[in-house]
Amino acid sequence: MPGLVALVDCNNFYASCERLFQPELSGKPVVVLSNNDGCVIARSNEAKALGIKMGDAYHLRKREFAAWGVQVFSSNYTLYGDISARVMRVLSEFTPDLEVYSIDEAFLGLAGFADPERHARGLREAVGRQTGIPVCVGIAPTKTLAKVANRTAKKDPARGGVCLLDDEAAQTAALSKLALDDIWGIGGRLAPKLMALGITTPLELRAADPVMIRQRFNVVVQRTVLELRGIPCLDLERDNPEAKTICSARSFGRAVEGFDELAEALTTYVSRSAEKLRRQGLAAAAVVVLVSTNRHKPEELQYHATRHVRLTIATADTGRLIRAALYGLRGIYRPKFRYKKTGILLLDLAPAGSVQGSLFLRPDDRRRVELMGAIDAINRRYGRDRVRFAGTGLSRGWKLKAEFHSPRYTTRWDELLRV
Repeated sequence: MPGLVALVDCNNFYASCERLFQPELSGKPVVVLSNNDGCVIARSNEAKALGIKMGDAYHLRKREFAAWGVQVFSSNYTLYGDISARVMRVLSEFTPDLEVYSIDEAFLGLAGFADPERHARGLREAVGRQTGIPVCVGIAPTKTLAKVANRTAKKDPARGGVCLLDDEAAQTAALSKLALDDIWGIGGRLAPKLMALGITTPLELRAADPVMIRQRFNVVVQRTVLELRGIPCLDLERDNPEAKTICSARSFGRAVEGFDELAEALTTYVSRSAEKLRRQGLAAAAVVVLVSTNRHKPEELQYHATRHVRLTIATADTGRLIRAALYGLRGIYRPKFRYKKTGILLLDLAPAGSVQGSLFLRPDDRRRVELMGAIDAINRRYGRDRVRFAGTGLSRGWKLKAEFHSPRYTTRWDELLRV
């Protein structure tokens, strides 16, 4: 069947990763918390059945979770990222056309496969066998309909984790069971505006005039209408596009008041961002520094500020980026405030090999490039921060709360599972 697209979505991915190495959690409610153990960002089916919602603040429902026997975990992105890479490697064996859409989702091109549903069931079985992660597969002529098919596969256990919507009748039946804000790209922001026009269901959206939709909204919503009709408008992105920005910002485990501690945290985040720059072969020509107090404590003095710092020559050198960031921080730091967050945003990214110098300044010195490469290689081999800039500090008392952090079973020798 030409032109079919599959969406593979890992079921309750973060919770599934935690269960992978702790099988005694099977059948128990599991939730994963955001950075700083703030709110719920992932739930097992058992947790959903208890009425736990995405975004629930942990400190407000802590007693309920304990009474219900909910297993709570801090987010472990090192583990989740590695398991995701394993899932994507298995998927790549089933098609030459793979687009990694997110950490737990991927689109697959299935053009030319004689029996796409059977192929999808084989894929699902292989992912489960080789990684232990359960997935659902939705297959349809367009990406938007593949999202609908995937949702149908999840909601209907009788389908065995796979749903094929290859004709209009099947697509109509699936769309009739969804709310307007369930459609990919619509959500809670656009749904009220569409309803004001009398478009209240996915089927009515599919039947809407594409020209009118583009005039009232934009070409993105028009494409959604066409995709719901089975007309492909969104191609698979087989090559990951170059990043336009790189951001590293975190809340602190406790309030920070002094400049030195704030600078220590910012230096750490700059180092992380510089590593990502070099890994992608990019250089940054500008940085934005941000600081903010705790908006959830209105009784305290509030302050939020950013500072844009332009670099004369784009760079991926951690040292140069740290100097620029600290220059920006000095410009916006104000004493007597209790800071809750700081971060760095790298802008105007370009391939490092194409950076041009000026009459008086040259791109990063070859020795500095080799030094950064050596630091990255050591840290990859022996663990993060084995070699780091002294400005990142030693004790790091501002670090995020992570009281329920599980081991990084697959990437750290000292955290391997013990049997």
